[in-house]
Amino acid sequence: MNRADAERLDAADPLAWLRDRFVIDEAGPIYLDGNSLGRPPRAALSAVDRTLREEWATGLVRSWQGWMEEAERVGASLGEVVLGAAPGQVVVGDSTTVNLYKLASAALDARPGRRVIVSSTDNFPTDRYVLEGLAAARGLELRLLEPAGVDGIGLAGVRAALGPDVALVSLSHASYLSAALEDVPAITAAAHEVGALTLWDLCHSAGAVPVELDAWGVDLAVGCTYKYVSAGPGAPAFLYVRRDLQERLRQPIWGWFGQREQFRMGPAYDPAPGVGRFLVGTPPMLSLVPIGAGVEVLAEAGLPALRRRSSALTELLVERWEAWLGPLGLALASPRDPAGRGGHVSLAHDDAYRLSQALLAAGVVPDFRPPNLVRLCPAPAYTRFVEVWDALERLRDLVRAGDHLALDARPGRVT
Repeated sequence: MNRADAERLDAADPLAWLRDRFVIDEAGPIYLDGNSLGRPPRAALSAVDRTLREEWATGLVRSWQGWMEEAERVGASLGEVVLGAAPGQVVVGDSTTVNLYKLASAALDARPGRRVIVSSTDNFPTDRYVLEGLAAARGLELRLLEPAGVDGIGLAGVRAALGPDVALVSLSHASYLSAALEDVPAITAAAHEVGALTLWDLCHSAGAVPVELDAWGVDLAVGCTYKYVSAGPGAPAFLYVRRDLQERLRQPIWGWFGQREQFRMGPAYDPAPGVGRFLVGTPPMLSLVPIGAGVEVLAEAGLPALRRRSSALTELLVERWEAWLGPLGLALASPRDPAGRGGHVSLAHDDAYRLSQALLAAGVVPDFRPPNLVRLCPAPAYTRFVEVWDALERLRDLVRAGDHLALDARPGRVT
């Protein structure tokens, strides 16, 4: 394969038009960090401007008549397009961390007498910290599973940790480190066999990998919107509560937006019916609006088509790693099979931090994850095949030349 082949892939790409939906400086660097922060959709800028100028500046407080249900409206759209969830099960608000705390706490309350939470050592740090805090406060055991190499925990690994003492299984669909995809329906079913609830983190899959929460029988899920949904830095997260669980779970943060008939200003908390009871405070409208715009862009393409494109982009990345970078000492730290891999690819090297900095200086934006990973994410909505080719070629050239060796190691790290 050569660069002309990558150009031909772009020319024949049925989703090439989607790139024009985003604000992109074509003279800027190659962006391979869409799993940290997505590029802004043009529609998001227009939507925020409209909210500022027409709704806030003109409507002032009167605009709340249209804003009050926005968290549930956006949640329903996100559920339909990205999460495979029927209306009335997804709301948007708060951060992933706060939503994880709310749902994990509610799940533990719903399984009194059970003493174990199951998670994994490669779960995202905020997930582990929240679960660790809940376990410490309640005198529970947090059972952390070790992934089976780069391919994740797997059904067998989870089954070995299950028993009648397990209250909650909380894992990530796609590993933030390796991008390994867990078998959500199979693991969920295994947890249900012993009476445990499941809570899935979808931060690194929502918008890049098709998700079918209803069909998979998932109990609870959380995720962010600023990665593949491209809703902007710090955009509110979402949470999913399966419909039949909503009236049985009571979240721990009793805020006025989760209150029944909130404007009666009643003296005691009475949770609202449905998934709205998992809201807390006033929705952040200027951050909510871009989510809807990002979902609309994804809906134009459809998640199956985006997944096919994502797999093709990461396959090109892996193919170039095998041809160029493996012989130079970089190891593949993601599943080789694209069916078991999410939207990014991780490469391992002892000098990963300096390689990331050298790559940035070479006009490519990667991501470093300690201790030794360079993460590369060709986001399927806007990354071109030729960009993947050029980025891997630049990485090859700088490794060959030893350009990274002239850079300072990460502060505090022993060289």
